[in-house]
Amino acid sequence: MATANTVIDMLKNRFNPEAAKGMDEVFQFNITDSDDYYMIIKDGTLDVAEGEHDDPSVTLSTDSETLKGVMKGEVDGMQAFMTGRLKATGNIMLATKLTSLFPNG
Repeated sequence: MATANTVIDMLKNRFNPEAAKGMDEVFQFNITDSDDYYMIIKDGTLDVAEGEHDDPSVTLSTDSETLKGVMKGEVDGMQAFMTGRLKATGNIMLATKLTSLFPNG
């Protein structure tokens, strides 16, 4: 079973600074079966911290397997959202940018 840290490390390695130019957003990840993390994306930079941010732009709640599947492209994010495996609150349109911020491959 993938831990959230493994997924977060994978995301850090795949971060695309070009896609993050001009952004100033906080993505909160509430992982039901692991630790919570948040990512601060600010004008092409990425900062990751464990815990909860006090004012995230968007909060994504899921389990580590679903998060891993979505970020690897094995699980359709919209399908996970529609079936309740992934929940988003706040600026949910930001969640659609995750694939450009953290591209596969």
